[in-house]
Amino acid sequence: MAWGKKKSGRKEPTFGLGAALSDLRLTADDRVPGGGDDRPKKTPKQAPKRESSNGGGDKPRKSRTSSKARSSGGFGKGIKRLFYWGAVLGLWAAIAIVGVVIYVGAHLPPIQSLEIPKRPPTIQIVGMDGTVLATRGEQAGANVSLKDLPPYLPKAFIAIEDRRFYSHYGVDPIGIARAAATNLMHRGVSQGGSTLTQQLAKNLFLTQERTMARKLQEVELAFWLERKHSKAEILELYLNRVYFGSGAYGVEAAAQKYFGKPAKNVTVAEAAMLAGLVKSPSRLAPNRNPEGAEARAKVVLAAMQDAEFITAAQAKGATGVPQYNVKPVGAGTVNYVADWIGEVLDDLVGQVDESIIVETTIDPKLQSVAEAAIIDELAAKSVKFNVTQGALVAMTPDGSVRAMVGGRNYSESQFNRAVTAKRQPGSSFKPFVYLTAIEAGLTPETIRTDAPIDIKGWKPENYTHEYFGSVTLTQALSMSLNTVAVRLGIEVGPASVVRTAHRLGIASKLEANASIALGTSEVSMTELVGAYAPFANGGLAVSPHVVNRIRTVEGKKTLYTRPAETASQVIDARAVAMMNTMMQQTILSGSAKKAELPGWQAAGKTGTSQDFRDAWFIGYTSQLVTGVWLGNDDNSPTKKATGGGLPVEIWSRFMKTAHQGLQPQPVPGLAPSNSFSTNPIGQALSSLLPGSPAPSPSAPPERGYVPSAPVYNGYRPQPPAPTQTNYPAARQQPQQNVRPEAASGLDGWLTERLFGR
Repeated sequence: MAWGKKKSGRKEPTFGLGAALSDLRLTADDRVPGGGDDRPKKTPKQAPKRESSNGGGDKPRKSRTSSKARSSGGFGKGIKRLFYWGAVLGLWAAIAIVGVVIYVGAHLPPIQSLEIPKRPPTIQIVGMDGTVLATRGEQAGANVSLKDLPPYLPKAFIAIEDRRFYSHYGVDPIGIARAAATNLMHRGVSQGGSTLTQQLAKNLFLTQERTMARKLQEVELAFWLERKHSKAEILELYLNRVYFGSGAYGVEAAAQKYFGKPAKNVTVAEAAMLAGLVKSPSRLAPNRNPEGAEARAKVVLAAMQDAEFITAAQAKGATGVPQYNVKPVGAGTVNYVADWIGEVLDDLVGQVDESIIVETTIDPKLQSVAEAAIIDELAAKSVKFNVTQGALVAMTPDGSVRAMVGGRNYSESQFNRAVTAKRQPGSSFKPFVYLTAIEAGLTPETIRTDAPIDIKGWKPENYTHEYFGSVTLTQALSMSLNTVAVRLGIEVGPASVVRTAHRLGIASKLEANASIALGTSEVSMTELVGAYAPFANGGLAVSPHVVNRIRTVEGKKTLYTRPAETASQVIDARAVAMMNTMMQQTILSGSAKKAELPGWQAAGKTGTSQDFRDAWFIGYTSQLVTGVWLGNDDNSPTKKATGGGLPVEIWSRFMKTAHQGLQPQPVPGLAPSNSFSTNPIGQALSSLLPGSPAPSPSAPPERGYVPSAPVYNGYRPQPPAPTQTNYPAARQQPQQNVRPEAASGLDGWLTERLFGR
């Protein structure tokens, strides 16, 4: 067909898409000059030739009317085409949106099964008097209703988070547009467009990940919440579930956490601070960043005034003189106890899936005293002795832990040195050596030689590098003579010493060698203090414990109750009396003579490990067994910190307060003290005074444990013949260093020192 020649014949009508596209043909007018046409361009000279071929007549001139008609028809067709393609694109967009909604909905739980999830379980730890000591898990306060809150509290959240809360249906397009414009101006994300309903949906059902899929799920769930619940219910749910930092969920928990008061009592300034936390709970927590929290609260107050929720006077008053009274970050040492409970909880009740209350043996008053004793003494003398850490454990003679300090500052270090750390006990391990010797037939008056000793090249020495020749076991233990302890350990056998320690409660692995007598095997503080408890209770085995009962929050169900235990006798009553007689002298005249506990009988043992790396004192009365440890976490040496120094001072400070108001009771196996015996020297010499009554068994105490061991009166045997000793005689030392012979005993030695021969 020639170009431009009309097609003859009948034209049948067409319908549908073909009809719509039938007129879409390109004409010469539609072509752009130089647009890439393959045909050669016509020149003016060629025009006459084309006219001649048509019969030689003039070329018909185009009329303006027909040109305008064609132009009008082309514009109309363009509008039609635009409408058509717009409709097509709109249809496909609608299909895409429906597909996305279906896809997102397919990854949500079925709407009909959606329920408001239960709060995460909370573990509340209380003391023996019911005082709340600590909270573990996600701390959620009690649900509070809107009617119980001051009106400005929920309005603070609406003002800063969702000003159009009552006018949208879960999603706020205006808020989203405003946030998008603000972010575009700041070239970053500086404002969010999520409504309170969307935030609630995220907190209840979704994670905190920042993805488009999660955002779309949030929108769908927001619509569902708006359909299922009223605005008041949504706002109440939001206030009781939103996170406020530091483990606090809900306004009630946050008000208690930060201000120490219920949510119904917060001020306008405090309400503004709580509302400001939602933006960044961790960064703006007022107990960690008070300046940032206060600055954010001022922004909230301005928003509340702008929304006319508060007056200008209220805003000015709250901004001008803020009364925040923020509680400090929980760094109390009771958190070491809470961590220990968390470790044993799974063994007691298994997985926790509901909020529970753990009733403990901790005495909050004693816990505070123990914490102050450790912190104050270290603050005053840590530099002098190069000591950075300390720990304290106090328990009753039946193993109920009353106080535990695992370090000087929980916020700086959560490592529990009272439970987890294992250190060399040094001479505080010697009572197990002496008990083994007593059970083998020796007595406190048995003579042994204090002299240099060489065991296959190992030459243990006394702390003072002095030797006292023939001494009694009581003297050797009270003065912590190393050579005598090593000789006794070899005499009874290291394996027997290990068995004795394990029988009394030491659970750690102990090496059965000659150095075991000097406490070279590492133990934990809690097990060492627990192993001393049989000396305080008459010889009964104990298991250190801190949990008495575990119940649900409502109290409807008890999950655990500590069973009544039938304690086994691990030390013979006579051996208990002998050991307590010897360890009492440690406090009266030995390495712990700085210990002060007026009116009370006490006994114990100091300990210092090699190179002064650890300093210990474990001491006890009929009421409490308390151990103190000082040292450095990196096991570096101290500046000659010994068990008879700082540990004894801390022990005395704690025990004085712990025994205030209690009726003094004797330690099992010791004769009751009289008024004169409150003086250590007088107590040692009381048996020598004319007319002194003979010791008699003590009456049953009003409180604490009834001493089950007989009073050890002892006897003064004559010095054994040289052939009876298992060791060579000690090398001769200057007279001032020689201990008395057994004929005079400890009393005679003290008398000689005080009054001369």
